[in-house]
Amino acid sequence: MKIGIGIPEQLIGFDPVVLRDYAVAAEELGFDFLTCVDHVLGTEHARRDPPFAPGGIYTEESKFHEPLTLFAFLAGVTTRIELTSSVLVLPQRQTALVAKQAAEVALLSNYRLRLGVGSGWNYIEYESLGTDYRTRGRRLEEQVNVLRRLWSDPLLDFTGEFHRIDRASINPRLERPVPIWFGGFSQVQQDRCARIGDGMLWGRNSSLSRAGNEFIRRRAAEVGRDPDSIGFQAGVHPREGETYEQALAAWEAAGGTHATVSLVGAHAATGSTGRSLVDQLPRLREAVGNAIVTET
Repeated sequence: MKIGIGIPEQLIGFDPVVLRDYAVAAEELGFDFLTCVDHVLGTEHARRDPPFAPGGIYTEESKFHEPLTLFAFLAGVTTRIELTSSVLVLPQRQTALVAKQAAEVALLSNYRLRLGVGSGWNYIEYESLGTDYRTRGRRLEEQVNVLRRLWSDPLLDFTGEFHRIDRASINPRLERPVPIWFGGFSQVQQDRCARIGDGMLWGRNSSLSRAGNEFIRRRAAEVGRDPDSIGFQAGVHPREGETYEQALAAWEAAGGTHATVSLVGAHAATGSTGRSLVDQLPRLREAVGNAIVTET
């Protein structure tokens, strides 16, 4: 199982040296991937009709890096670690532009990009970006098809519900597509992953994610796909009295192929920011222990 860490966007800041050192340290310590959350805009929650759904925790005070821009930067300062959006709110973006940006990052990083995508929850963000919140699920599914076609077809002539591409292409194209993983928790998203996704991104290891793994594998077999070709990633945190190695082993036993670990609780308690986050990475690596297999 691959073990990665998130970029703590609310804490780390925007100093490029700190961001570089965080990614380089993660790579040198043996972590397999970095994740980055996405929001283009933060919004005030008060007096919204309809109110934001529970779990929409980010406000106008929240800080976010733009994932593909950040990954282009990190591609130039790392050599091995995978770069994973967790998740890019794809339906509020222009598909052809994302195809071009993702292809560029994939090429600059030697195919170290994994594109986690989701439909999001912030309808104000959709409105501000000029896209339709109500059709985001259908649009997301069509976008995945269009992205893969743009990455591979020498000339694309496509007409869908949301896209018209009249004999056009991006160049350069890719020798292999960027893996597309779906983030979310609804059964609609799980079904989408089973049919057309390369993997599923869960917030954490829970009864919902474990049951979801089983549903996705069953559904994939029903539509003629190899269930073993689909990956499963979740945030893994030890319970009281449990070690990181035990928590990670439990997720792997539930079908997990990727796990994200963090010391966010410790960071929040100590008020850690910037450079101190880099300095704490060896402690996290020690806590994870033998769950990370260092290549020789």
